[in-house]
Amino acid sequence: MLKRFWVVPVLVSLALLVALCHAGCGYEAIFNFGDSNSDTGGFWWAFPEAPPPNGMTYFKRPVGRASDGRLIIDFLAERIGIPFVSPYLKSIGSDFRHGANFATLASTVLLPQTSLFVSGLSPFALPIQLNQMKHFKIQVDKLYPNGSSNLPPPDVFGKSLYTFYIGQNDFTSDLAKSGVEGVKERLPQVISQITGTIKELHGLGGRIFFVQNLAPIGCYPAFLVELPHGDKDIDEFGCMIPYNNAVVKYNNMLHDALSQTRQELSDANIVYVDSHKALLELFQRPTSHGLKHGTVACCGNGGGKYNFNPKVFCGNTKFIDGQNLTASACDDPENYVSWDGIHITEAASNIVVDSILSSGFTDPPFEISCS
Repeated sequence: MLKRFWVVPVLVSLALLVALCHAGCGYEAIFNFGDSNSDTGGFWWAFPEAPPPNGMTYFKRPVGRASDGRLIIDFLAERIGIPFVSPYLKSIGSDFRHGANFATLASTVLLPQTSLFVSGLSPFALPIQLNQMKHFKIQVDKLYPNGSSNLPPPDVFGKSLYTFYIGQNDFTSDLAKSGVEGVKERLPQVISQITGTIKELHGLGGRIFFVQNLAPIGCYPAFLVELPHGDKDIDEFGCMIPYNNAVVKYNNMLHDALSQTRQELSDANIVYVDSHKALLELFQRPTSHGLKHGTVACCGNGGGKYNFNPKVFCGNTKFIDGQNLTASACDDPENYVSWDGIHITEAASNIVVDSILSSGFTDPPFEISCS
């Protein structure tokens, strides 16, 4: 792992070694940037909450997470040994001593061109989340010396893990209309925004960046129902080949861009996290990991191969064609990869974290060790 850095000056190499040594319980906080895959309640505090049965497994009530329980970001916090990270938008009862979560449901990397009520995309895109982070740092530097009890010390920004799980909505929001080729045209801009954000966070003191790639959307029940495809587009595992191939191309581009950014910021550790590999394995071989169901949603309506009805989302009831339709949850979400057709279950999140913190899922290698 260190051979690639031997050509840099000794002082820079030592700085990087110090940064790498933080890959353990030395993290004091997490600052997260993302969409619904890592939103721990930010969207809820700005807009209406996700209804029951969200949160049914761990929290026993809705807590603003699009899942039956904990998300990947929650399990990461547990492994590091810090509390769950408070949403930045949470105005009552927030505790930012261990970081802040800027993610919101439906967020994109690029700024949306229309409002939430037209496009369905969150106004809190990555550039806005970055501005929120900058404002957060200003307030910490200003208020902590005056005794604010729910803020971290100003030196926290160099002792934190900066996590990214965002880009899926840039990829999928217009996919049915514009197709794979249309989406591909925007991908370089998406990646440039991510690397540019890392550079700005580096300027604020950030040194360890944990960047998750895109999930295999061709295996998600919602997209299997909503995206156009033919029988020949489905592989032996029930996933859509063209869309998964397009995601792989994006992930390769992201990997290369992060490698280049790592060279430019030689005192930082920028980790490419292959969540795609872990999730694809789950969708393809759920029984090999103690689960039973891959491409079928636990919480949905309609039954059949996917149990997903785009007219009725998880926890909602609608009167359609003369009858009330309810998207309700299964009794055993611990046996499912997919929670609601778009997001994964707590069980799947836990398995993904086990995978990405083991060997072969990150570049450069990354582990959390509390021993």
